[in-house]
Amino acid sequence: MATVNFSVPADVKEAFDKEFARQNKSAVLTELMRQAVEERRRRQRRAKAVEKLLVLRKQTRPVTDRSIRSARRRGRP
Repeated sequence: MATVNFSVPADVKEAFDKEFARQNKSAVLTELMRQAVEERRRRQRRAKAVEKLLVLRKQTRPVTDRSIRSARRRGRP
């Protein structure tokens, strides 16, 4: 297991200590760090997906309102 040392503002530490007074602070921080890592990865995946969608959008032909209306009518019973 690794040891991590970092500085935080005193008011944040006080609030953290008060909020998690009866909990294992190492376990709480571990879970928060895991969540932060997963959130960062999720943001990166979303950014890649958006980029791919934008590339695809540039490659598709524009569709007129008229053709959309026509397709809708054809698709209805």
